[in-house]
Amino acid sequence: MGALIALFVLFMMAFVAVVLFAVAVKVMFKLLLLPFRLVLLPIKLLLLPIVAIAVIVKLALLFAFGVAIVAVLIPIAIVVAIFAAPFLLVSALT
Repeated sequence: MGALIALFVLFMMAFVAVVLFAVAVKVMFKLLLLPFRLVLLPIKLLLLPIVAIAVIVKLALLFAFGVAIVAVLIPIAIVVAIFAAPFLLVSALT
C-alpha cells in the first residue's frame, strides 16, 4: 500500500512540474514578445487614422449604394402599383 501512495505522490509531483513548466514557458514567451510589441506600437498608432478613414469611406460607399438602389426601386414599385391597381379593384368587386 505504501508503494501505491508513493507512486501517486510522484505522479502528482510530475503533474505539478509539467504545469509549472508550461506556465514558465508562457511567461517567457510573453517577456520575449514585449520588446517587439513596444517597437511596433508607434507603427500601429500611425496606421490607426488611415484605417479609420478607410472604414468611414467604406461605410459611406455602402450607404450611397443602398440609397441608389432604393431610389431605383421606388419608381419601379410605383409603376407596378399603377398597372396592378385596376386588376386589384376588379378582383375585389367580383
